Amino acid sequence: MAKIIKFWLPVLFSMGFIFYGSSIPGTNIPSIIPSQNIIYHLGVFLVLAFFFKRALKNTSQLTSAKLIVFTLIFGIIYAFTDEFHQAFVPNRTVSGFDVFIDTLGVILGGLIYR
Repeated sequence: MAKIIKFWLPVLFSMGFIFYGSSIPGTNIPSIIPSQNIIYHLGVFLVLAFFFKRALKNTSQLTSAKLIVFTLIFGIIYAFTDEFHQAFVPNRTVSGFDVFIDTLGVILGGLIYR
């Protein structure tokens, strides 16, 4: 049980962080650096994929190929649900480009954790 908590809690925390960030109305997000939206999406989904693949590897018997496939599928589904969630947040929009950047983050995060 401790092993499951140790590896899956960071995944849940990452998902919660993304959900929280997506819940902030667009007018309340300060512009700090150029392209911060791209950096944010890439970074948070990289971290999520890293933790997800790590959790799968340490709590399942999946092959390396299946770890990559499941991480990619999970990350893309979560990216779509994140964009869907933003449709209900004031001054936020649904963006296919954000899903694309999220997917790049998932690929990188999955590749970083070996």
